[in-house]
Amino acid sequence: MPHQSVLLHLVAGGCGGTVGAIVTCPLEVVKTRLQASPLSLRTICFREVNLHAVNGGSFSRPARVSATGVLEVLRNILQKEGHRSLFRGLGPTVIGVAPTRAIYFGAYSCAKEICNSHLEPETKAVHMLSASFAGFVSITMTNPIWLVKTRLQLDESRGRQRQTSTLHCVRNIFQTEGMRGFYRGMSASYVGISETVIKFVIYEELKQRLNGRGQGLTPPLQSLAGIAPQQQQINFLALMLAAGVSKTCASIIAYPHEVIRTRLRQKGSRYKTLVQTTRLVYQQEGLRAFYRGLQAQMIRQIPNTAIMMTTYELIVHIAGKV
Repeated sequence: MPHQSVLLHLVAGGCGGTVGAIVTCPLEVVKTRLQASPLSLRTICFREVNLHAVNGGSFSRPARVSATGVLEVLRNILQKEGHRSLFRGLGPTVIGVAPTRAIYFGAYSCAKEICNSHLEPETKAVHMLSASFAGFVSITMTNPIWLVKTRLQLDESRGRQRQTSTLHCVRNIFQTEGMRGFYRGMSASYVGISETVIKFVIYEELKQRLNGRGQGLTPPLQSLAGIAPQQQQINFLALMLAAGVSKTCASIIAYPHEVIRTRLRQKGSRYKTLVQTTRLVYQQEGLRAFYRGLQAQMIRQIPNTAIMMTTYELIVHIAGKV
């Protein structure tokens, strides 16, 4: 792919991330609720009722049994909090996704250019180093935004008690926890860089194989614009498939860090550090707890990543032809 300015990658990455985040926001809320819940996906929930015995005494027994899964969490949110709650945290998402993706893709592009000049170009080592650096930079700069988003998504209050604005949440965090409160969960996010590394390694490999020339996506996208030779044509859906496959593999492998990060970001949480949280969740809830919300994550992230990556590549291509 021809050299592009850093500004172009910033804009393309920001636009792609924004579009994908808005479309999939309801599933993000469901996923966050599941990650923070102490219940497993199939844990029995009891609501006790008092029953009078023959001798005048009383005892309690469960009134109903239910399983907490994606559909039930979605139904509970709609029934108890209304449809607007499915977009809770969208404000910080819209504010944060553009600079986060922009910083990420800009850093990735710069790091990749530097690595290509010192190492064998377009190798897996180049992709891994570039993705790691980009992840570290974007996490460090934008963690406060995502902490606020998580707090809003976990807020189940209604009416006047509800945190109605992002600014109210920010003010509350600052007053009760100080500046350090905005960086809770950042250690787990650093661990999550492994997901990004795996995703980009697979994505770049699939992209090169689909292109057939190992030179990026310029020839395939030229065919979509009608300015490339017939033999260079590639179905646009194939690009989305490459992004989806890469994200699926990476998410399954690295997903536990998301559960740990959500627990660390909870208000008034008993979870303090990365190691302590990992040990506590494992001891009290078992190994399955680290994959709570994975179903919602899969449903959300596959289309989200596909939209993000294809939007990014398309904008880069179009801008390069202007």
